[in-house]
Amino acid sequence: DKAAKAIFAALLAIVIYMNFRFKEFRYGIAAVVAVFHDVLITLGFLALASMSGLVQIEINLEIIAAFLTIIGYSLNDTIVVFDRVRENLPRKKGEPYSKIIDISINQSLSRTVLTSVTTFFVLTILFIANRPMHNVLEGFSFAMIIGVIVGTYSSIFVASPMLLFLDRWARKKMLPENA
Repeated sequence: DKAAKAIFAALLAIVIYMNFRFKEFRYGIAAVVAVFHDVLITLGFLALASMSGLVQIEINLEIIAAFLTIIGYSLNDTIVVFDRVRENLPRKKGEPYSKIIDISINQSLSRTVLTSVTTFFVLTILFIANRPMHNVLEGFSFAMIIGVIVGTYSSIFVASPMLLFLDRWARKKMLPENA
């Protein structure tokens, strides 16, 4: 119960931080949707892996630490993409917002892939080294492996489309009713 409260407090803090950093709530909401997605998918994979006997995992402080680390990892990746969007907005005036997001993703894609692959290899070695002992690092590293994979694609395929959706929704709300 306390772990769920900690994760929700972290998500609320993310929205506040992103609003402070980007001066708009839509960036924070898009980031939180992506991070929430990451935690749910990772939790689902942990449940499947545990039920199938692939790994021995119990939800404990180490797994909660893995979830909070996944949140931080994914949020950092999302912020990199969103920073590019913010930097490209003045330069690409007149371009559709979707095009600006696409350009921003392409500009940060190599950094995202290199960081994720490096982290993935380290976590895989940690998982393999701790697999025979079935200790807490087995569950932690397995959760982190799933989280890095999910967090990497969510920055591109969840957070960015959500940002575009929220932008379109906000623009639609600003149009007069009879226009």
